[in-house]
Amino acid sequence: MDSDDRPIVEIWTDGGCKPNPGPGGWGAVLRFGAVEKELSGGDPATTNNRMELTAAAAALEALKRPCRVAVHTDSEYVRNGISRWIHGWVRNNWRNAAKDPVANMELWQRLLAATQRHEVEWHWVRGHSGDPMNERADRLATAAREQAARE
Repeated sequence: MDSDDRPIVEIWTDGGCKPNPGPGGWGAVLRFGAVEKELSGGDPATTNNRMELTAAAAALEALKRPCRVAVHTDSEYVRNGISRWIHGWVRNNWRNAAKDPVANMELWQRLLAATQRHEVEWHWVRGHSGDPMNERADRLATAAREQAARE
């Protein structure tokens, strides 16, 4: 399938903890034309970064066929990691510049695998700045975090 024939999907993701580390949640909104799907999940003991990574990976994994994807995240950690840092990590056998194992390596590997069949563009959006879709993803993540804290 030529990349121009692939459907275009927009995704907004968010994740967080309160406190950090602590109970966390993630949320994602996927849009294909007029069709929207919401995803979310939580973890009773995690970190903000782990939830941000999980949101992006889970959203991409939910796509049933190869797509052109625009992922909107308020996490510079996720955007910079997947678009800049990951190439060096892979080249250095998942070691960072200090030669230590990359933090959250299994989630970075999951996210990298989830990108492989898609053409993905990563966009940073300022969190809590009124972007309606980012706020929606944040509400999903918050509800999942609150649920995880009760469990």
